Amino acid sequence: MKILTALFLILSVIFCSVFGGQQTRPRVREFGLKIGVLEPGPLNSITDVPGVRVGQVTLIEGDRIRTGVTAILPHPGNIFQEKVPAGIYVANGFGKLTGYTQVDELGTLETPIILTNTLSVPEAAAAVIEYILSLPGNEQVSSVNPVVGETNDGWLNDIRARAVKKEHVLEAIRSAREGPVEEGSVGAGAGTTCFSFKGGIGTSSRKLPPERGGWTVGVLVQTNFGGVLQIKGLLIEELLKKEKAESSNLTPPGEGGSCLIVVATDAPLDSRNLKRLAKRALLGIPRTGGYYSNGSGDYAIAFSTAPGVRVPHREKSLTMKVEIVRNEAMSALFQAAAEASEEAILNSMFKATTMIGKDGHRAEALPLDRLKILLERFRNENE
Repeated sequence: MKILTALFLILSVIFCSVFGGQQTRPRVREFGLKIGVLEPGPLNSITDVPGVRVGQVTLIEGDRIRTGVTAILPHPGNIFQEKVPAGIYVANGFGKLTGYTQVDELGTLETPIILTNTLSVPEAAAAVIEYILSLPGNEQVSSVNPVVGETNDGWLNDIRARAVKKEHVLEAIRSAREGPVEEGSVGAGAGTTCFSFKGGIGTSSRKLPPERGGWTVGVLVQTNFGGVLQIKGLLIEELLKKEKAESSNLTPPGEGGSCLIVVATDAPLDSRNLKRLAKRALLGIPRTGGYYSNGSGDYAIAFSTAPGVRVPHREKSLTMKVEIVRNEAMSALFQAAAEASEEAILNSMFKATTMIGKDGHRAEALPLDRLKILLERFRNENE
């Protein structure tokens, strides 16, 4: 009986560290840290933007598959028939963002945004095409611009196995819902690392005050990049220096990787100002200590859900009349995007759990117990 009890405890620890534990770790604000000055929306999530839905599929198989899919839908209707204005900004282009050139040229998004791993981009794009062609009203559609982004989770995941299949992408799209978004080692963030710790999916939002328009900006990130981790401007890499394993191949490298940032807003923006908004969202990376390293693909995609700026696929009129936000009113939205992006990146790490994957590679969760002690000590020393 004692042997069985001991075995059960061991398996329980392994299960919690590898497969779950997301709900046992706090988000940044639950931890007691406030990022920026603007207030978040009710859920502090990209889904605070009306109509936005998120779906995720996480693939944890054996000791080598640690990957998944995250789908972001701008509105619950037929997005191909009701396109939304969008803009993309690239900080460092070492990545694979399918659909980028058409969004940049036409300024519209006509499919869900899919995040996954590097080698699964073609499969995900095929699934998005299948999804769009299957929608009622799209029977005559003969061209689709799937938008699929990625980060390389090959440290923990057997990326060459290409475990993500079309059915996983379709499941993520069809399961997309409003409401809270699961964060950490889930979906497209299942196998990612960040600043040599476990990274993942994170989200946050900001609600502007009425005198600034009252609009909401929501951000979702897939973190898989390196640098020198900092929180609220405090460099903590040395403070949180981990005990290194005897074999250096057991801990993730501190450089390379990528970060995908998706920004949603209900502010009526055109594609030009959405590209400017995307550029500001990328500030979340250096604010947390990243620097767009040579091997990092760092992209931000921004779209507006405002019904008044949607673009019909077919329209008899040769012109469009829309009401959009003036340039002079953009600064508050820029601040919201920067703050929400910074907090989303930290949420992805705060919620992520320790993961062991391919070849015994291990990514430790950010040690929040030690972090709290160190932050309190720093606060006391500077009062």
